[in-house]
Amino acid sequence: MVCTLVYLSIIVLIPLGMLPFRTASMGWDAFWETVLDPRVVASYRLTLTTSFMAACVNAIFGLIVAWVLVRYDFVGRRLIDALVDLPFALPTAVAGITLTTLYAPNGWLGKPLSNYGFMVAFTPSGITIALIFIGLPFVIRTLQPVIEDLDLELEEAATSLGASRWHVIRRVILPYLYPAWLTGFTLAFARAIGEYGSVVFISGNMPMRTEVSPLLIITKLEQFDYTGATAVAVVMLSMSFALLLVINALQGWSGRRLAH
Repeated sequence: MVCTLVYLSIIVLIPLGMLPFRTASMGWDAFWETVLDPRVVASYRLTLTTSFMAACVNAIFGLIVAWVLVRYDFVGRRLIDALVDLPFALPTAVAGITLTTLYAPNGWLGKPLSNYGFMVAFTPSGITIALIFIGLPFVIRTLQPVIEDLDLELEEAATSLGASRWHVIRRVILPYLYPAWLTGFTLAFARAIGEYGSVVFISGNMPMRTEVSPLLIITKLEQFDYTGATAVAVVMLSMSFALLLVINALQGWSGRRLAH
């Protein structure tokens, strides 16, 4: 027990505790002036908006992919299942460079899209695509074990009682999957909020337009504005902590539902 607490303190608690400690040295007035600066607020707005949109897309398609991988047997299923973990193993900088190459105005996908007036790279749309890429496995891997545990007899019983397929999905399947589905959505959302490597290349890093909060923190550090960087980091830490509480609450709720 003691060794665990010491390890967690050295690795997690002490480094995180230094952020508010360093920020406290700048005073409340300077803190609020920093975190409410228009450029910083714009980065919050962009980060939260693109992260939420990416998490919503991942929630929809992650459910579909997880369902197909569990319920259907087809050629290449194991390969696709293995590829789901690719964003976990692939360095985020490599993902960012690859996506930028694909969606740049002269890229394989970016060029035909730009011909129709749809720009992806160096826009919020490009940021959203990058966040979709890195967040999709969280939804799929959260839902897969729950779908595997879903008893087919429940669906068959509902069907034998005259329920249509839509009613089975709405009344039997979705209520069972909902806690895990919401947990996967929250995990993808939390992961996207703190993403830096895959976003820095495809975003273009234009202040007030395509500059996300993690990038702004790095920019302040490069300018030796350490207190300003820690102030923005404290805000991001607060967001992540709030999401962590939500995830724990959802997991507790999911456990109670499955127990009953």
